[in-house]
Amino acid sequence: MSSLLLVLFLIRGVASETDLHPLLQKMAEEIIEGSYLNALLDLIQFQSSHAWTADLSHRVLAYLNSRNVAFTIPSLQAAVENHLEQCLYRPQKLLQDLRKTDAQQFRTAMKCLLEDKKDHLDLGDVVIDLGAIREQALQSPGVNRTLFLVTLERCFQVLNSLECVEILGRVLRGSSGRFLQPDVTERLPRHLREDTFKNLSAVFRDLYDQTSAHAQRALYSWMTGILQTSANTTDDSVSWVSAENLWILGRYMVHLSFEEIMKISPTEIGLFISYDNATKQLDTVYDITPELAQAFLQRISSSGFDVRNASTIHRQGGPLLVSLIFSRRLGLLVCFYDDLELLDAALAQVLLHQMIKCSHLRGFQAAVQKLKADLLGIATENRTLNETLGSLSDAVVGLACSQLESLSPEAVHSAIATLNQVSGWAKSQVIILSAKYSAHEKVLSFYNVSQMGVLLAGVATQDFYSMDRKDLLQVLRSTISQHLSDLSPAQQQGVLNKMIKVDDTTSGIVEIQGTFFKEVSLFDLRRESQFNSSILKEKELRRSQALFLYELLSRTTKRPEELLSAGQLIKGMTCSHIDHLSADSFLAHFQYFENNLSLLSLDQVNCLAWKYWEVSRPSMPPFLLAALPARFLASVPASRCAPFLISLGKSRLDSLVSDSHKRDLVLRKVQQCLDDSIADEYTVDIVGNLLCHLPATIIERGISPRAWAAALQGLRDCPDLNPEQKAAVRLRLLEQCGLPQNWTAETTKDLGPFLVLFSGDELRPIARKFPDILQQTAFKMAGTLLPKEFLWAVFESVRNSSDESPSLDPIPGCQGVTAPSFDDIFKLAEANACWAPEDLLCMEEDTFIRSVELLGAVKGFSQPQLLTLKEKAIQVWNLPFFWREHHIVSLGRIALALNVSQLEQLDLSSIDTVASLSQQTEWTPEQAKSILQGFLEDSGYGVQDLKSFHLVGLGAILCAMNITEIPLIKISEFRVVVARIGTLTCSTHVLAEFKRKAEEVFGDPTEWTSSVLQELGTITAGLTQAELRTIDKELMPYFQPSAVKCFPDEIFKELSAEQIASLGPENAAAVTHAQRQLLSTSQLQSLQRALDGAKTHSWQEAPASASPTGSSSAGSPPGASIALGLWLGGPLLLLMTDLL
Repeated sequence: MSSLLLVLFLIRGVASETDLHPLLQKMAEEIIEGSYLNALLDLIQFQSSHAWTADLSHRVLAYLNSRNVAFTIPSLQAAVENHLEQCLYRPQKLLQDLRKTDAQQFRTAMKCLLEDKKDHLDLGDVVIDLGAIREQALQSPGVNRTLFLVTLERCFQVLNSLECVEILGRVLRGSSGRFLQPDVTERLPRHLREDTFKNLSAVFRDLYDQTSAHAQRALYSWMTGILQTSANTTDDSVSWVSAENLWILGRYMVHLSFEEIMKISPTEIGLFISYDNATKQLDTVYDITPELAQAFLQRISSSGFDVRNASTIHRQGGPLLVSLIFSRRLGLLVCFYDDLELLDAALAQVLLHQMIKCSHLRGFQAAVQKLKADLLGIATENRTLNETLGSLSDAVVGLACSQLESLSPEAVHSAIATLNQVSGWAKSQVIILSAKYSAHEKVLSFYNVSQMGVLLAGVATQDFYSMDRKDLLQVLRSTISQHLSDLSPAQQQGVLNKMIKVDDTTSGIVEIQGTFFKEVSLFDLRRESQFNSSILKEKELRRSQALFLYELLSRTTKRPEELLSAGQLIKGMTCSHIDHLSADSFLAHFQYFENNLSLLSLDQVNCLAWKYWEVSRPSMPPFLLAALPARFLASVPASRCAPFLISLGKSRLDSLVSDSHKRDLVLRKVQQCLDDSIADEYTVDIVGNLLCHLPATIIERGISPRAWAAALQGLRDCPDLNPEQKAAVRLRLLEQCGLPQNWTAETTKDLGPFLVLFSGDELRPIARKFPDILQQTAFKMAGTLLPKEFLWAVFESVRNSSDESPSLDPIPGCQGVTAPSFDDIFKLAEANACWAPEDLLCMEEDTFIRSVELLGAVKGFSQPQLLTLKEKAIQVWNLPFFWREHHIVSLGRIALALNVSQLEQLDLSSIDTVASLSQQTEWTPEQAKSILQGFLEDSGYGVQDLKSFHLVGLGAILCAMNITEIPLIKISEFRVVVARIGTLTCSTHVLAEFKRKAEEVFGDPTEWTSSVLQELGTITAGLTQAELRTIDKELMPYFQPSAVKCFPDEIFKELSAEQIASLGPENAAAVTHAQRQLLSTSQLQSLQRALDGAKTHSWQEAPASASPTGSSSAGSPPGASIALGLWLGGPLLLLMTDLL
């Protein structure tokens, strides 16, 4: 819009106003009134049918002069900037403006949003980039909401209704459906053309998963209201639900009541099931309940649909549902088929194959597993498992390990095409099947490995190492390489160890893709000569790798964009590299940094902020202020609060600030800008991710009722609210939703993640009324530590709905005890932590065998519970002496209960067995020592014989090594796994020995580079006082935070004040309280400077009073770009001015 005004006044001259086109005359009047948006829309409309000529500028200027309107270019720029800010920073103002547009202007505005036919408005001397305006507006928080609201209000009255649906669809998809609140349906038109209604319904169907349960119910009511009206049925016994209406409802069909489904006429349901797209629709009803699924199955069964007319495989004769199963038309309804008496082995196999899709159901998986188990029994009736293995689909994951062990290698080989695609295998099952397949193949080659698919993860590390190197290279180049990321670190290292040979010039490193590349050592990277920026784009990099590669490639690549666009290579750009960019180059390439902010360290962000401050502080993106010392935040005036909040809200605060004190200062500024309140949903849009960091007082009292629904959506996505925030959310939920005993199913679904905030007494009514919803919520949160009261509510809901009763033939000592069933254990997930030890001990053997891996994954088990489960394992599998690898692997956390004597009985000859044990982090030193010794004795290896993959597999168990053993590790094996060892938090003495090994690889500590310090990780905490003092201060940011925490307090205090000041914000935040206690006053001051993100270079010095916000563009020269656009991260208008 500034371009529009500039073109009107840059050209000098006088012309008769009588020659001015009426539309341009109207535009000029709107400029006089300050209605700049209306004026721009009129100009766009004019240009759609008229060519712009140079004399038009003279005529417009003459008209303005005739109205005694005196403008200067600076005052015009200031006026335009103010109006644009109001539109973008206060989207409510944009809503008011769009409401005031006339019909033609509104039509032009909507078409500009929808159509990209003319991206540039050519005014001769000036080109207005409409595409950039559109993109900038749609990226501004709140603008999409405004467009959505104004479209609902005006579009259907002004534009073609199909165009309005297209606009709504675009806006809603761009906002992930978050605007679809229940009250939206009140503003949706009730009288639409049939094609418009179908198209709009399709938009809502596409956004089903992003829509809240309340909004789903409201949209369903809106859709059914129109469908019922059009059906025009007066008899309540006649259903309005026709075949076409079912198709229009799509996934919303699951909101039909049981009674409504049972009223659907057989003819209509038969017609629906005959549609070619019916199966596709039924494949997506993920949230259907068993009751409704059964109702649909009953109606379909009575429909009389002639499956023989279908163009699919069918079965002559028999009940209709049986035929439909063969014709594969029932979609997810097959997951609830229960008439098993009609099934023979062939039909059971067909049904099992179709039930692969049942894993997509939202809940009821325990029932699905039970049905699969029943079908498995039918499918294998009168036939051996060896004969039927390849025809059982993914139901094979329900086979017990003992059943898998009974399989012949030939049977596994024959069924590999099925087995290699099945998801849901337990690790122990994968180990057994892979061993069977390998036994048939004898020697692993590229061909037979390429057939393994998901079973590749079960191949022994030693077997990978024994493969021919050429075969491994082929594996890297083939589609099977996608499964390499599923391998354990030990397995991956086994592949790398064989593939990368010191004496081989074609190491194959460049062939390694994706996450697997992160396992390549810094030592091996240094030997590779074939790197260029293009081959790095698809590789994931550790920071140490990125640091080395960026430094290497920057010597030969002069174009920064080649390096900055090379995938994760941007991780390796140091402050020095940033410093050396010219101002123009830095600004031109800043978008690369902004787009990859999640890859950058806090130190990199700090350096970027200082660089921007130096070269272009008026246009500095506001989020970078958070990375500068706190005093800079004070320089943000109230007039710049909106861009500050928008910019910061789009970022993750944790990626900008790590120190809690500084974070509090940032949030204090945020609160000041908000005036401690969130007035409406637009403010929620503006604060964005900051919502997760707002103090409890604002959540409890500062969020208005109008803003609460939008705020609650944002709070759902917050990963780690503090206790005070959680308490505030709970109080607001009680205030807004009432007591849980009065909640509806929709309320309970929508509040899912927040259910953990309520007490056991509050949750008890939910457990009774909506046990399935409660259990589904808990299942989604499996693997996280949840409040005990929430787990007890889940536990009681499962137990109350369980069909289990005390066994008639109980285990001795278990009289009257209702032991856990597999279904119970499956449903409970983390709530299994609520079982009493005696209940666990009374578990049936078969139940334990089927559920041991589920139980081993429970994080909340206490030591008595773990001891009980260990005793159960001994009851079922005999003494640990008899356990095989798959037994040990399946135990998970239960293995922690094994005492030293029992650990000594285990067969630990396989590094894969040891690697599974090393994943547990709670071993005592005595247990860890026993595991280490057990591996060395059972494998026959001495410490000097250990390969790199052995070291990786041992993991944290390496910390149990004697300091006399560490020097025995071969340097050739140690140097390729330094990064892995550098993640361990061993004792100071052990780290000191590893540090001595590191010197053999990388030389004296005085020679270590930034990439070496990053590679070594916690090993650097083994440096002596003297060695630590010799580290150049410029390298201090490249210690890993985990290493900083590991430094002994007495060693850490030997750092100079200058070194501490150079730690950088991230490492400074890692300094422990104990380390701080021994620091001097000057060292503490330096530490505070590092935490604050203070300058470490002379060029970063800046007066505290300097303002980062820039002034109004009123004093800018004609044609200068408006600061607003730069505040938003890019120019709003692209000006190409020839005459100034």
